[in-house]
Amino acid sequence: MENYIVSARKYRPDTFESVVAQKSLTTTLKNAIHSGKLAHAYLFCGPRGVGKTTCARIFAKTINCTNPTENGEPCNQCESCQSFNQQRSYSIYELDAASNNSVEDIRSLNEQVRIPPQVGKYKVYIIDEVHMLSQAAFNAFLKTLEEPPAHAIFILATTEKHKIIPTILSRCQIYDFSRIEVADIIAHLKGIAEKESINCDYEALRIIAQKSDGCMRDALSLFDQMASFTQGDLTYTKVIESLNVLDYEYYFRLTDFILEKKTAQCLLLFNDVLNKGFEGNIFIEGAASHFRDLLVNSDDATAELFEGSTDLRNRYTEQARRCTPKMLFNAIRLCSNCSLNYRTSRNKRLQVELTLIELSQMSDSDGEDGRGRGPKMLKPIFNKIVQETPQAPAPQVTQTAAPAQPAPAVNNAPRIQHQQPVTPNNSATQATAATTTAATPAIQGRPAELRTRKEGAGSLGKMFQRSRTVIEAGVPEKAPEAEKQNIVRSEPTVAPSSTPAMVTDAMLSQAWTSFALLLPENERALADRMKIMSPKVENPNCFMISVDNQMAADLFTREEKRICEGMAKFLNNTTMKMNIVVNKVVVERHTSDKSKQYAILVEKNPLVEKLRVELNLEVAR
Repeated sequence: MENYIVSARKYRPDTFESVVAQKSLTTTLKNAIHSGKLAHAYLFCGPRGVGKTTCARIFAKTINCTNPTENGEPCNQCESCQSFNQQRSYSIYELDAASNNSVEDIRSLNEQVRIPPQVGKYKVYIIDEVHMLSQAAFNAFLKTLEEPPAHAIFILATTEKHKIIPTILSRCQIYDFSRIEVADIIAHLKGIAEKESINCDYEALRIIAQKSDGCMRDALSLFDQMASFTQGDLTYTKVIESLNVLDYEYYFRLTDFILEKKTAQCLLLFNDVLNKGFEGNIFIEGAASHFRDLLVNSDDATAELFEGSTDLRNRYTEQARRCTPKMLFNAIRLCSNCSLNYRTSRNKRLQVELTLIELSQMSDSDGEDGRGRGPKMLKPIFNKIVQETPQAPAPQVTQTAAPAQPAPAVNNAPRIQHQQPVTPNNSATQATAATTTAATPAIQGRPAELRTRKEGAGSLGKMFQRSRTVIEAGVPEKAPEAEKQNIVRSEPTVAPSSTPAMVTDAMLSQAWTSFALLLPENERALADRMKIMSPKVENPNCFMISVDNQMAADLFTREEKRICEGMAKFLNNTTMKMNIVVNKVVVERHTSDKSKQYAILVEKNPLVEKLRVELNLEVAR
């Protein structure tokens, strides 16, 4: 079995022409070699896996080649090129600054620089990860780097240019390597697949290229891994299964649910994603990318920004026609904010679910200021539960309120009760109560009806709690007979929906907190201040808040109208006024007046004054 060589080494470029996506830099180096204008020090910087060390090796081999080609490439036939290809060249040195970063290593390098090359014109020193050198090593290297011998050329490579001291940067020609684009990686991988006789889909290569994040070495490593996993048949399904990448089908379904306002289906889709082992941040970041792709495909002018196959682009274009640009923009902002807050959130799943709820209830009118806010008032999420909620038979109560018996029969009951003494064991009183109950059957069913409405409709039962208490408690004994009669005859005819809602402190605090949670990110100071405050109901039309200083009072005075109107949506459209009270407790702890300091001290401990009088002391000024 012959030795296997990974693609990153087997297909490493050996000429400037074969370097991927660095055309401007390789052209500059070739022109410098052709014109003979070589600098004594170069600095190649950029992300990992973009060709820094590879270009340094090609450049070192080319300047020592005795028979370069017409286009400035090494011949790979002369002794210098052969020795370099076989890794036995004494004219080209590669040093790893990560393991040779001491002053002694640099001193040893300075001594070797003095020796001229045996083969070729130049001695080339390639120092990789040069930012790992210590401060003392940098200082020891300065003089040699500034004035090296004529036969010495230094090529420094680093991924972190900001860690190199300015005195080194000023002595080098700096070449900035850029990340490799997805299209270039796909083209390079496709060429390797043809040489290795590997069948591959375009979408599979696109996933590998996106996963590599602009690094060709990572892309080649993933390509080898997928080739082994799929036995030489790279398909989109197998690649996303092996690389643990979310299929874009999830995001197409998510967008359909958002357009159809199906909140429950969005949450169930997210639960399915979590059950497959994906993290919430991966899902929400993928959703942001999906909305971005929809946005660029909604216009022909920006469609070229989409990196995908023609079939996939057509699918994105088709779904983009159903979305408005404002909706897509707000969706991107919501997903982006969720991604930013995901790491700091304690309940990460709830963070994503709240974003999905806002997305599914989003409209074009949301986020007019461009901040991508969610809906100001959430709609019911689970429609099925709302439909199964028992409906309160309010119209039936109104219909049964009509007197089924003659009027004298109804009026006899109060007169009998008035003539008989009121005692617990009086049979006449019991008969009167039975007669009254039979005459008004709607009163018997009213408490059970209200109890059903309270249990089935949630907070709706609280609105009629007062009416229920009056019915269950009965009519006070000291009330006149006419008032009792009016209560018995008129109560069933009033529909429960006509009873005004009583705003309690609990309802007010819930509305106050709900409004604070809907404030945008740039108003976090106001939201945090509101969360720790407890408003109190003063009367049905006003509530009171207490602040510590006048600055806070001015803040809430400016925001009073917006806060009250926003809270009204959570209080059944009941708009209340805000009464702002400033605490007047001011303690002069840092005053420079000695007499005031002494007065504060005496107020805390009166014995201090007694001690001063007995010792005949005076307060310093």
